[in-house]
Amino acid sequence: MNKRFEKQLQLQPQKVLFCKKCVMSNQRPRITFDKDGVCGGCRNTEYFKNGIDWNSREEELIKLLDKYRSKDGSYDVLVPSSGGKDSAYVAHELKFKYGMNPLTITWTPLMYTDIGWKNFQSLRDTGFSNYLISPNGKLHRNLSRLCLEELGDAFHVFVLGQVCLPFRIALQTNIKLVMFGENGEAEYAGDPATLDKPLVPVKEFDRLYFKGSNIDELVDFAKSEKRYFSKDFTSSDLDLYKIPNINDLMNNGIEGKHFYSYYRKWIPQQNFYYASENTGFTPNEDRSEGTYSKYASLDDKADGFHYYMKYIKFGFGRTTDDASHEIRDGHLTREEGLALVKKYDGEFPNKYYQEFLSYLEINEEEFNEIVDSFRSDNIWKKEDNKWELRYKPWEN
Repeated sequence: MNKRFEKQLQLQPQKVLFCKKCVMSNQRPRITFDKDGVCGGCRNTEYFKNGIDWNSREEELIKLLDKYRSKDGSYDVLVPSSGGKDSAYVAHELKFKYGMNPLTITWTPLMYTDIGWKNFQSLRDTGFSNYLISPNGKLHRNLSRLCLEELGDAFHVFVLGQVCLPFRIALQTNIKLVMFGENGEAEYAGDPATLDKPLVPVKEFDRLYFKGSNIDELVDFAKSEKRYFSKDFTSSDLDLYKIPNINDLMNNGIEGKHFYSYYRKWIPQQNFYYASENTGFTPNEDRSEGTYSKYASLDDKADGFHYYMKYIKFGFGRTTDDASHEIRDGHLTREEGLALVKKYDGEFPNKYYQEFLSYLEINEEEFNEIVDSFRSDNIWKKEDNKWELRYKPWEN
């Protein structure tokens, strides 16, 4: 495997280990393990439980909000929000608990699910103004296919817009505070330098969120290879996937991604209860493919393939993420988490498979070739013409 753009894969340890407290693997990008075999996510949770005065953190939040609070009723905080449980919780508390005037912004999924659209409308109708922004559809489709082939993640084009677009809109609307939900690096175990920081500066986005490669590099490569790109888009269409000029942001007082989870204790299950009660958030009737939960990442029909490809590239999937977080929160034992990982991790997302192939304009054979091109020898082996993980947490 020699992937030019998925630079995270080049940094992965060859020996696979699993956390002694949760079920997380050391193949997660930027994760750390201590000498006792415990992952950074578990150590982070211990710190969040015992090392933080959350009342003082709330005072910090109020001080921050007062700094940006408008006096004339204009928008004073921008909240990227799909209508999902986490962003709904953030937006609702900012408005109805802390008296801010948030503008929510939504970057459309690749393919909306019915429940995702319903939850988006439900949050808006709770009392929020919203910018719903969609990209050039033909360009987006081509970029999605390119990202699947070169990054192992068609969903990456959504991530680009989700991260970049809020800052472009913040500049245009003169909103200086951009508030995201959780710091994923801290909550799910990533770069320890971000552990207890209220924000991540813009200069760190390529490394932390874009797999080490930005949109310009991908598009230049696609053009040089004459792959999928035509004259049906302009440079302005590409702007939606790019962070604005850093100097322009700094000169306008826009620092980076602020995290609500720095100021308010972050428990996904409680966010679900809050959003259900206050914004009409509705979970799936059935569990999401690849995990046991019903209330997270419900918006996009392509979402399951994002988690499936993570399983292919790194040897762990959505259940590992969910179970590890719930073990740390005290909602599961490690033994229960291992059983769930064994049962659901890496489950193929069949529900929207044909729609996903149609959207990318590829067939099953092409898809399987792409999938296999991202399997690492230290993670996978082939026995009796079937791929198997070399290391499984319930066997270690």
